[in-house]
Amino acid sequence: MSPFAIKAIQLFMSLSLLIILHELGHFIPARIFKTRVEKFFLFFDVNFALFKKKIGDTVYGIGWLPLGGYVKIAGMIDESMDTEQMKQPAQPWEFRSKPAWQRLIIMLGGVTVNLILGFLIYMMILFVWGKNTLTNEALPLGLQPSPIAQAIGFESGDKILRVDGAELDNVLEVNRYLFLRSVEEIDVVHADGRKESIAIPEDFGQQMFESGEMQSFRPLLSPVIDSVVPNMAADQAGLKVNDRIIAVNDQAITHWQEFVAKLNTNSNPITLVMQRGREIDTLQLTPNEEGKIGVNKLYTGIESTHVDLGFLESIQQGFSYGYWTLYDYVAQFKYIFTKKGASQVGGFGAIGNLFPGSWDWQGFWFSTALISIMLAFMNVLPIPALDGGHVMFLVYEIITGRKPHDKVMEYAQVIGFFLILGLVLFANGNDVYRYLFGS
Repeated sequence: MSPFAIKAIQLFMSLSLLIILHELGHFIPARIFKTRVEKFFLFFDVNFALFKKKIGDTVYGIGWLPLGGYVKIAGMIDESMDTEQMKQPAQPWEFRSKPAWQRLIIMLGGVTVNLILGFLIYMMILFVWGKNTLTNEALPLGLQPSPIAQAIGFESGDKILRVDGAELDNVLEVNRYLFLRSVEEIDVVHADGRKESIAIPEDFGQQMFESGEMQSFRPLLSPVIDSVVPNMAADQAGLKVNDRIIAVNDQAITHWQEFVAKLNTNSNPITLVMQRGREIDTLQLTPNEEGKIGVNKLYTGIESTHVDLGFLESIQQGFSYGYWTLYDYVAQFKYIFTKKGASQVGGFGAIGNLFPGSWDWQGFWFSTALISIMLAFMNVLPIPALDGGHVMFLVYEIITGRKPHDKVMEYAQVIGFFLILGLVLFANGNDVYRYLFGS
């Protein structure tokens, strides 16, 4: 089965699960407060449904349009736009007849379920699969800072000791901290053994975004060849996998990035010294116009350490992971309102790419937890037609003691529907554009 099909199946399974549980978050409190639920649908049943069955007062079904799901609650202006019902006298089992605090709980139920579910999945993942850590010992050559990181004092070969006084389970997570969190200080040890505390500018995350340097640090890799491209200069000169580059034009090489930098500055024939086992040989070859000779280096040799967690540890660390996942997602939301950020918004294609291309239950649940937290945040935004829009009007009612007029609710619902439709089309349009033009 192709990676595309595997991702599509996982996306369908994940969204179906999350939609059903989200709608249950509305359905259960509605029933607790003796509010009639007329429909409970997975996907939208525009004009017809693939399946439906009435049990009690509720019609359960599956629609044909996989853009979400819904519960139709009696006496409520929602996506069904059943305004005729609202013209009739209010009945005790209707949503509009319930106290504002009960209606607020009903509307927050879906978001609450998605949020709790995301946290619980992270706890389950850590309990079942444990976690991987990446310490400085796994990166003997240290890290290579990007130009903007070098500008504030970081150096090639640095090792991260602490971020705002705390050690990291995975030192490469320093990139996420710098981009999304308000880091004030990072303690490092330089390649020559000097220790230093480097102050981080408040706008460093913005600098990363604007410069495109989303990885402020990358591991320094040993100058050992992982693969050779057939018929390019390296292959023709006789270089092979596992050869170690020692020098270029009589200049010693200590890591792979240094080797690549020297290639990019030499388009004429270069003298390359390499080691194969115990033998050392000198070769001459000419890089192409892009400064490449046809060798590749992967992140091989960087091994993480697996750690199993107990039940209580999994709960604690799963909660922390969920909290910071939500925090980071909210933090990056501000970039959407820039031209560059808007161009990176994705739809179903981008969400599908969160899943692994081969079947992996751990990867599936990680992506499902992330999407659940994303849905919780997106649904609570104060946009009419979303849960957050209804919550906004309910909070207004609780504060002022006055219900918004039904016409206001109808117009807001229509505006919200078209706004969401526009966002969906825009996001999926970005996916199509990236697929066609590769950017």
